[in-house]
Amino acid sequence: MNLTGNTILITGGGSGIGRGLAQELHALGNLVVIAGRRRQTLEETTAANPGMKSLTLDIEDPAAIRAFAAQVATEFPALNVLINNAGIMRAEDLLEQKDLTDAEATVTTNLLGPIRLTAALLPHLRKQPRAAIVNVSSGLAFLPLALTPTYCATKAAIHSYTESLRYQLRGTPIEVLELVPPYVQTYLMNGANDPLAMPLDQFIAEVMEILKTQPTPTEICVEAVKGLRFSAAGGKYGVIFAGLNEARPDGH
Repeated sequence: MNLTGNTILITGGGSGIGRGLAQELHALGNLVVIAGRRRQTLEETTAANPGMKSLTLDIEDPAAIRAFAAQVATEFPALNVLINNAGIMRAEDLLEQKDLTDAEATVTTNLLGPIRLTAALLPHLRKQPRAAIVNVSSGLAFLPLALTPTYCATKAAIHSYTESLRYQLRGTPIEVLELVPPYVQTYLMNGANDPLAMPLDQFIAEVMEILKTQPTPTEICVEAVKGLRFSAAGGKYGVIFAGLNEARPDGH
């Protein structure tokens, strides 16, 4: 992936991993556009990074996604990189589930959102001389945290979708990458200050080093996530699954 001379859209770019990536890519001279629901968060991020742009987006609303895609393609005609990063993570007690509000919101945000936005922007991206789509999954796509069943299921689905998208776009100028984070210090599940999570700045630094590799790996895996990502291949799935889910009530 070429790291300079791009116009990059990052969903969920106002905080956490999205903001970290936005700041690093902006510093490399790319035009970065961040999108999300919370205008204040977006404005704080752009104020701290002069020249960065922002647009509000309700990733749960199909009509809003279509209108947003048309707007961003018009305002930023050189857009050639889409990073589908926006997501939510909620604990669910399946034995006491009275309704499916959290599960449905998770599927809509984490899975349908990226699929809808990719579909809406793909005609525009295909017109660019070079382009990239980066989907953010999770180490939990490959070995689930039972406390967050729908989150893990959506990330597994994103992995599968990305594999198919990459195959269907073979022979086009669009590169398809998957970013696979471990447990990182972000506000998902109140993990921002958890010492067991990977510090956000360290995660972003390692990701940027991997992105500089030519050619960039189709799966961007920092060292801390490889235990989860390759647990099945290494014959350790059962041991790691038990350790992850029995270590603490919250699974961390």
